[in-house]
Amino acid sequence: MLRYIDHQKMGRASEGWLDSHFHFSFADYCNPENIRFGVLRVLNDDLVQPGTGFEAHPHANMEIISYVIDGALTHADNMGNQRTLTRGQVQYMSAGTGVIHSEYNHGAELLRFLQVWIVPDEKGITPNYGDLPLTFSDRENRWLQIATGVKNQKSEAPIRIHADVNVYAALIHRDQPLTFAVEAQRQAYLVVIEGRAVVNTITLSMRDALEVTEETIRIVPEDTAHVLLIEMAKA
Repeated sequence: MLRYIDHQKMGRASEGWLDSHFHFSFADYCNPENIRFGVLRVLNDDLVQPGTGFEAHPHANMEIISYVIDGALTHADNMGNQRTLTRGQVQYMSAGTGVIHSEYNHGAELLRFLQVWIVPDEKGITPNYGDLPLTFSDRENRWLQIATGVKNQKSEAPIRIHADVNVYAALIHRDQPLTFAVEAQRQAYLVVIEGRAVVNTITLSMRDALEVTEETIRIVPEDTAHVLLIEMAKA
């Protein structure tokens, strides 16, 4: 089963320094029929102006992945971590018992990144942070697995989060379609980050999404499509 999500109908927030598209209810955007998709609780597409950012704030009992699309994202937290990531690079944080962190754009260019929040299957874990200085070619015309659950012994994904989830990214070129099989009792959330693509019979533009339940999808880009896919147990 497929369900199309039009980015033009998503929640929005614009505060001058920040322009966001909310795939699910977040901040002042509250839609009781759009709280989450399985354990995927938040997926925000954030545009952050140069010299601005999210000041230090707390999180607890949430698995958080940030995927940088353009610009430079600088992270700092109360565990002593401070890193700057650029296009195609990823950071993750298990907030667990509590973390205070900030996310800034100290560069001269507009920062665009996705922040993904996943509900953990265990509360009160010890907080943890890590990042992946990936090269963008790692995902060309193939699924690059970024994250998986800590209990998954079959995957070599570098990020291990406390949930039954698999996260993939791909940069798909014209005439090289990519498929993904969502197995029985599984579901996935596909986001077109950049470009346009036809997924089975549905055309998705930049920021559009697709809920996939127990079905194989075939992604055919119009030119080049940059996508993120979050696969999980069926809710």
